[in-house]
Amino acid sequence: MSEEVTRRLSSMETKMNTAVEGLKKELATIRTGRASPALIEHIKVDYAGVPTPLNHIAGISAPSAKLLVIQPWDQGSVHLIEKAILKSELGLTPHIDGSIIRLNIPPLTEERRQELTKIVHRRLEERRVALRNIRHETINELKELEKSKQISQDEHKRASTQVQKITDSFMAQVEQIGRDKESELLEV
Repeated sequence: MSEEVTRRLSSMETKMNTAVEGLKKELATIRTGRASPALIEHIKVDYAGVPTPLNHIAGISAPSAKLLVIQPWDQGSVHLIEKAILKSELGLTPHIDGSIIRLNIPPLTEERRQELTKIVHRRLEERRVALRNIRHETINELKELEKSKQISQDEHKRASTQVQKITDSFMAQVEQIGRDKESELLEV
């Protein structure tokens, strides 16, 4: 394959990889029955007048499957963190224990599990659409290269086949990530 086609395929892979990694991060913020620091590290705390991610101003750990412990590096920020957690839509109630904040993770109800599963499916579909758009964009670029006689028709067909293989591989990753998250959600 020509250098230009290789560059376009590499660019497509990079974009698709970014989309899949973004999906992983997004799904990590969806609450399951198990405590995970990823659940709260994205919460923005109004620290010194600046919205700051929680993991930038405190250490977060999960000593057990049902408990998260937040240890602020600045003891004066304990109440700011508490306020930010209460404002988040996670439905968690922080308990202040001196300079440590404890978050008990209650078990999910069956109804809430179903709602979260729907949210996961919606996020998966958004990523599938993003991957298809990236594929479409790359195929259009290859058509333009063929039109301008930079690549031959045969090379265009080979490259299009390669584009589809790469897309299928990333789609399979998205499906696997979705199955893993769904089984995590439905786990009692």
